[in-house]
Amino acid sequence: MSAAKGAKVFKTKCSQCHTVEAGAPHKQGPNLHGLFGRQSGQAEGYSYSQANKESGITWGEDTLFDYLEAPKKYIKGTKMVFAGLKKPAERKDLIAYLKESTA
Repeated sequence: MSAAKGAKVFKTKCSQCHTVEAGAPHKQGPNLHGLFGRQSGQAEGYSYSQANKESGITWGEDTLFDYLEAPKKYIKGTKMVFAGLKKPAERKDLIAYLKESTA
């Protein structure tokens, strides 16, 4: 896993809708700061879909790995329009970056 490669994935595929810095604003998607260990649908001040709020998922490496492959299949009814990252290595790199950048 490479956080540096993950940073590039985030910049090209995620940053148009998400921020990672503490106190940064929500965009089309929620700010991801404090993501690990948080239950889905709980970032303060963001309007989540009912499906996301009720999914009961706690975000960690395993749940993110599965979610990022196909978000709409993992949480049916999510409003996240991203199709997903099919390559396992890309997902692992992105998760490594998110672990560092959202802590």
